[in-house]
Amino acid sequence: MVVGRARLLLVILSCCSVLWGCASVEDNSPRRQAVEWADLPEESVAVCRINGREVLRYQYHRRWALPHIWPLISPSGKSMLVQKTSPFPHHRSLWLADKLRLADGPVIDYYHEWKNLIDPKRPELGHHSYIRHDALSIQTNGPQCSLASTDSTWIARGEPVMKQICTYAVSDLGHREYSLHMKWEWIAAYGDIHFHSDWVHYGWPFIRMNKAFCGTSGGTIVSDTGARGQADTNKKVAKWIDYSNTVDGVSEGLAVFVPDDGRPRRWLTREYGTFGPRRPKLFDGTKFVLKEGEVLQGEVEIVVHRGNAKTARIGHRN
Repeated sequence: MVVGRARLLLVILSCCSVLWGCASVEDNSPRRQAVEWADLPEESVAVCRINGREVLRYQYHRRWALPHIWPLISPSGKSMLVQKTSPFPHHRSLWLADKLRLADGPVIDYYHEWKNLIDPKRPELGHHSYIRHDALSIQTNGPQCSLASTDSTWIARGEPVMKQICTYAVSDLGHREYSLHMKWEWIAAYGDIHFHSDWVHYGWPFIRMNKAFCGTSGGTIVSDTGARGQADTNKKVAKWIDYSNTVDGVSEGLAVFVPDDGRPRRWLTREYGTFGPRRPKLFDGTKFVLKEGEVLQGEVEIVVHRGNAKTARIGHRN
């Protein structure tokens, strides 16, 4: 997490093409690129394909109350994440969420989105508070990497609370493996932001594995320290966590890396499929304030791979 000035961030974004996670040079030629994003506004999704094969979608329809990634496709073609489940119907595959308040306004729990329904008995009426998708820009499509950026606004009862900028860089790793480098900036553009979440109920980001890949279905959670399973990885510091399983005779998984920035992060892990990094120690499990004009930055690298953490050599990937 980095705290800086929103004005500086916006100058950087406007003055240069920031290809986070992409090593390739932008190619504007009309031919089809090996890795490419395509926005489908009529469906409220953006699709990323590698060599014509869909690997993931960015979902931004208002009914979900927050943008998220779903599905995330394994090398053999399986959907690795679940978009909505029971219990915990607020889980959204791969998502960002928190609980916060603007200045003297109401505390809004964006993580438990169902708390913000206008009428719980009529969910079709939507939410009074939500993360609104505003715009999507495909910054580059190329032979090895493609980058899309999104602008969103956190809304509390019709009023803007916080600006959000995300980038999603997808890279082809060969053999139908790929990586997703996800970065986000939260900008206190409207006043001081007070974060109210506890140690568990926020996503920076969270990932919810499909049932077939879960520990309860025989899947394995493992960290860079060699710790395995929820009992030995939950609330523990790690540089990465891998979740993999053998499904229909094929071993596959995904690993999530946090930045090697000198700020250790604990992890929440669950055998039923949810896992994700917690905040750096300074902000871990405590309330804090993002002052007006400041910005929080975060990032993760997600590697979708064949085999398990050992055979995929996850420890040598980042």
